[in-house]
Amino acid sequence: MDRNPSPPPEKAVGEDDDLDAIGETIYSKHWIFSTLTRLINMVSEHSQDNSDGQMQLSDDDEEDLCKVWDMAMDKDVAGFLQEFKAADILLGVITKSQCPRLTEICVGILGNIACFPETCVTLSQNEDLGAVLLLLLEDADPPTLLETSRLLLTCLSQKDVCSLWLQRIRQQTSLCSNLCFIMSSSTKTDLLEKVGELVDKLFDLDEELMRSWITSSSCENKEDDDENQLDVTFCLLEAAKQLRSESPNGVEIYLHILQLLTTIEEGLQLFAAPDGPGASVRDFVCDVCEDLCQTDDLPVVLHERKSVLVQAFSVLQALYRCQDQWRSRIVPLIGNVLRVCQYHRECKHEATSKGGAEDGQLETLAEITAEFLADLCLDISKVTLGRVVFIFLWFNHIIRRS
Repeated sequence: MDRNPSPPPEKAVGEDDDLDAIGETIYSKHWIFSTLTRLINMVSEHSQDNSDGQMQLSDDDEEDLCKVWDMAMDKDVAGFLQEFKAADILLGVITKSQCPRLTEICVGILGNIACFPETCVTLSQNEDLGAVLLLLLEDADPPTLLETSRLLLTCLSQKDVCSLWLQRIRQQTSLCSNLCFIMSSSTKTDLLEKVGELVDKLFDLDEELMRSWITSSSCENKEDDDENQLDVTFCLLEAAKQLRSESPNGVEIYLHILQLLTTIEEGLQLFAAPDGPGASVRDFVCDVCEDLCQTDDLPVVLHERKSVLVQAFSVLQALYRCQDQWRSRIVPLIGNVLRVCQYHRECKHEATSKGGAEDGQLETLAEITAEFLADLCLDISKVTLGRVVFIFLWFNHIIRRS
């Protein structure tokens, strides 16, 4: 959540304050206890009614549960909720819930509890909870998918439980198709970003998992429809295209995933295959570079985009070394590379004149672009060479004037 936790409205007053307060906070144990008890009764009553309709969450109940969600950001509250067996309570609610908003809130509370190493370990050891959370990635509700992805990413980022979650994920054969379905069909920027972070984390942690996902002929759609087979690389590309005009951060995430694919032989073979996704990935990343390297951009603008450019040129360099048919792209690419080189020169000159330290990320970008430029110049034709020389002289003239 983006705001500070709200204090519960029913805090005890008087000499019993210290006994009712959770740790060093002002939050009331009794209030949380009564709120969760009310939640259990509410879900149980709806289940006993044998109602097939969607459960409605009142405004007051939603407000109180959102307060618990906020409060769980506090370490003492997260610990109290864990001691109170809140994970088991919320698991029971999630499995019975017929209210998307209620499911989202429960997963969100668990996500906040998981932010702290001690409580994350206890939560992760709950096998039933682990199984249900992975199955929630089949849900059709975008907010629930967002909170579930956030929770899984949080757990994978905790070194004490990372291996446990990786083991579960390897055994959950439907996870690949579920994530592919989200990436290829969702238009929600925040959801695509978070799912991208999750896939990026999985591939970074487990090379074998990455290899198995991309070497499979396809990940079957969750409806098992032969006409709707989903390829991992295609889905990554679809998500990146969706984010291109809306989220530079999201594009960077997906470019890093593609860059990870180029670090294994199977990924390079996939991109080099004549009928593979390599050409589509190349065209997309080239277009991204065009977006990021406009001729009228100020150096400060390119400075803000340097991390994305690092990923983009890394992917392009790897693709260039394993693909043919780049002729129509070489001249624009060299123009973009030279533009980045000019930008690097200006930034380095400014940093030197001010006595500032070198920017490590900027130096990495300079190294990648220099290597990529060398690769490009090795293969250009005589006709293309004349156009490149013209571009180079034009940039040299601009640099000298500056």
